[in-house]
Amino acid sequence: MASEITPRSTTANANTIARSSGESSTDSRAIAVLAGRPLQLNRGTSLNLEWVESVRVNTSAVERRAATLVTRRTVKKDWQLAWLLRAITCMDLTTLSGDDTDQRVRRLCAKARQPLQDELIDKLGIGQLKIRVGAVCVYHLFVETAVRALEGSGIPVAAVSTGFPAGLSPLPERIAEIHRSVAAGAQEIDVVITRAHVFGGEWQKLYDEILAFKDACGPAHLKVILGTGDLLTLRNVAKASMVAMMAGADFIKTSTGKETVNATLPVGLVMTRAIREYAEETGMAVGFKPAGGIRTAKQSLEWLALIKEELGDAWLSPHLFRLGASSGMLADIERQLEFHVTGRYSAEHRHPMA
Repeated sequence: MASEITPRSTTANANTIARSSGESSTDSRAIAVLAGRPLQLNRGTSLNLEWVESVRVNTSAVERRAATLVTRRTVKKDWQLAWLLRAITCMDLTTLSGDDTDQRVRRLCAKARQPLQDELIDKLGIGQLKIRVGAVCVYHLFVETAVRALEGSGIPVAAVSTGFPAGLSPLPERIAEIHRSVAAGAQEIDVVITRAHVFGGEWQKLYDEILAFKDACGPAHLKVILGTGDLLTLRNVAKASMVAMMAGADFIKTSTGKETVNATLPVGLVMTRAIREYAEETGMAVGFKPAGGIRTAKQSLEWLALIKEELGDAWLSPHLFRLGASSGMLADIERQLEFHVTGRYSAEHRHPMA
């Protein structure tokens, strides 16, 4: 098969080399290992336009590779059980509806604290695992509600910000929104980029925008939503991914969930390959979050398989991989787990927040 994503032929710029070469191979801050190399948290690099412009994507090869992913790797029985439990721990349990209320958010947080019913936990014998979701994702208006509801659980609150979902409000307003969410207790901020910067190839403007978001986040993790369904080409997706990582993104995320086309496996392949190339060049790891249209247990397994094959086991944990999904996907996972122990699928009404 032809190479899906053509690696850059140029060397990293001086800043990138300086940032990565100063790290010890045994640095205790390593958060992942790729091909035997310890990787650090992403601190970003200066914008390397030569690298960005050198990006090429073989669309037909990407689509063929993505199509074979779901046919070549399957997991059954106890292995499937383990993968589904891992999917729960990597979930950003999300509610981003126009009719959200404080009560709905509190119910979602209760589900985040205990994603599975006691009866099912006992049947599976997994009480010692203390399964919980990776984060709860809400609008800024509900950050304080979620923080109070999750107090003592260790589950972070993520806030969608910067004029979600369009990202077209004035930049000072978007930055102020990040500050307000962090002040309210959000530990993760999911920001929306200005897609027009991508369409116009205005990479410096995109870099500067994301850098401003990163600065506004302070100690909070920055998850950069590319809005891949709006970016028209996989090459645009790859370039935007690179610029976001150079600007210091902790995660790159596919979609807001509001676009006509959201997370797809071809897009995921392009973004994970970009993460891998960035890690190889800089020695820094960036997380990945597919979001939008992920509704079933089967889909969660497909995304886990993609991560395992493209980035390896180090990314199969919530500090580097998240699934943006509503409680509907969690309910479907619960039904699959119940089938595993009883041989029967339960009714949806038995699972709260479904």
